[in-house]
Amino acid sequence: MLDLTAGRRPASESDAPWRSPDRYWTSLTEATAHLPAPVAVIEREALRHNAMDLLVRAGGIPIRVATKSVRVRAVLDAVLEIPGYRGILAFTLAEALWLAEQHDDIVLGYPTAARAALRALLADDRAASRITLMIDDLAHLDLIDSVAAPATRPEVRVAIDVDASLRSASLGHIGVRRSPLHSAADVAAFARRVVRRPGFRLVGLQMYEAQIAGQGDAAGADAPVIRMVQARSRDELRQRRAEIADAVTQVAPLEFLNGGGTGSLEFTGSDESLTEATAGSGLLAGHLFDGYRSFRPAPATAFAFDVVRKPTDEIATVLGGGWIASGPAAASRQPLPVWPSGLRTLAREAAGEVQTPLSGAAARDLKIGDRVWFRHAKSGEPAERVDRYHLVSEGVVVAELPTYRGEGKAFL
Repeated sequence: MLDLTAGRRPASESDAPWRSPDRYWTSLTEATAHLPAPVAVIEREALRHNAMDLLVRAGGIPIRVATKSVRVRAVLDAVLEIPGYRGILAFTLAEALWLAEQHDDIVLGYPTAARAALRALLADDRAASRITLMIDDLAHLDLIDSVAAPATRPEVRVAIDVDASLRSASLGHIGVRRSPLHSAADVAAFARRVVRRPGFRLVGLQMYEAQIAGQGDAAGADAPVIRMVQARSRDELRQRRAEIADAVTQVAPLEFLNGGGTGSLEFTGSDESLTEATAGSGLLAGHLFDGYRSFRPAPATAFAFDVVRKPTDEIATVLGGGWIASGPAAASRQPLPVWPSGLRTLAREAAGEVQTPLSGAAARDLKIGDRVWFRHAKSGEPAERVDRYHLVSEGVVVAELPTYRGEGKAFL
């Protein structure tokens, strides 16, 4: 249904249709005019461009696909057919069990306390051989043992999640709050305790550098500070990851050492301590990834709503729109109206659950029944709102791709 291994590429970056907003968004409007709103699309050529660009940026290191940033099995399957992509990073154990019916290399990106899912995993030798659980506390192992004692279950594959944030004397904690394990000594001591536990096999490490991968550095008043902090974090993390990798591989032979994120693939690919990177958001490319100097993704996914009223000549209101991305409650998490160009949400209303008023020069020309295209801030979350994406290729809808929701799944 979806093949990304072949296809016509633009002669140059400037020739790509998505670099000409009038051509690109008008084409999507015409391709989906027969479909009721809200309509969500994935543009095949833009998706392929992003998938290939991620590989180039990773510099040859294999990329594990983060499912939370996709949530469409057809896209996951198609990307994993491209040489250079290898394995899945899932976000819940229930999802991992579902995907393990078809895939044999799944790492759970976050610790789990889902007892029912653990019972299913521990009762299934095949699934247990395909899924690696993430841990950063001995309590995670205790929980697993409470569900099924080591002698009654298959060996459980585990990986250690390590805090990749920058700890600065002057700036404090820079990064997300994940694992309590930070130093090589911390991680090695924890690894020794893990390998002594019966019924577990330590197979990997994960270190996600959110302060580099998830923070745009291209523009804004804070950009110089962001670049300075990221440079300091890269230097610190490269050294600390090498120390951690050396310490832990002396405790147990590891199958993978994982780092990365869409926004930091160049750095991840150059870190000799790592064997693989993780990326996912850059495939569908929410608008948060417009703010990076090192890459320029294509807007591979978008959704459209219909104008349903005109409160004034200068305002057009669409039905729906409030598909807010996770993270801090800031304007950057709102969906971005992108076509017609020049539209903006109202400061006091923003994107609403059932209606979104839009102002700007283009609002005057919009009529009831016209379409307005939006891009989501992050990549995976729109799939929780729609049953399917319409796959558009060269101006024509060529397939429907069910989302997790469309397949009757809601994992988180």
